[in-house]
Amino acid sequence: MIKTINLNGREISYDLEYKDVKNINLRIKVDQSIYMSANHRVSDKIIEEFLHSKADYILKALDHYAEIAKYAPKPKQYIDGESFRMLGHALRLKVVQGKRNMVESDESYITLTIKDVTNIELKKNTMDKWIKNRCKEVLQAVCEGVYPKFQKYGIEFPELRFRNMISRWGSCQPKNKILTFNISLIEVPLSCIEYVVTHEFTHFLQPNHSKKFYGQLAMFMPDWQERKKVLEKNNCYVE
Repeated sequence: MIKTINLNGREISYDLEYKDVKNINLRIKVDQSIYMSANHRVSDKIIEEFLHSKADYILKALDHYAEIAKYAPKPKQYIDGESFRMLGHALRLKVVQGKRNMVESDESYITLTIKDVTNIELKKNTMDKWIKNRCKEVLQAVCEGVYPKFQKYGIEFPELRFRNMISRWGSCQPKNKILTFNISLIEVPLSCIEYVVTHEFTHFLQPNHSKKFYGQLAMFMPDWQERKKVLEKNNCYVE
């Protein structure tokens, strides 16, 4: 049910769903949509009072996500000279026609060899596959490097998964022994990847973001705050 409300002079739309829940729940998504759920016994007046009490938070979040959208990268065209970030460095793309679809890279260039250089979808799929595989290689190595710090706590090496994530660098499922990482991590400096991996491994010991969690994170990586700042300067994802 889409409804509207005026918050501090701004008209805001939100999607309200009545469910069998105890509390009023509020979620603001990266696409600037607002989702709420509440028990069917909760009146419109109480919901509106709740929204007014959260007005500053809601408007700040909307402005933040609007800023992200403003500077979001444009869709790639996969043409000569286009820039791709790999491990914190900008590499230029070279597109050449060849007998098979493949990607190679050095310190300055990514060479995309493609059967049909006019087929944007083919170029995209070939690049996406290569980027995902490169991400897997790097994250696997970083996880194997970080793991010994946690092994002594009885933590088993987790299953690693990789996918495109809208607003997170990674996630941890302690019970299922799974770490999931954003494929876009391949774009950031290696020191930042090490921070994200250590952060997620620490969740096997502390599933929340309590003071104890950050105390243990600092024990494993004393300079985690500096690495996090580097990550936040150049990227819009949150943890």
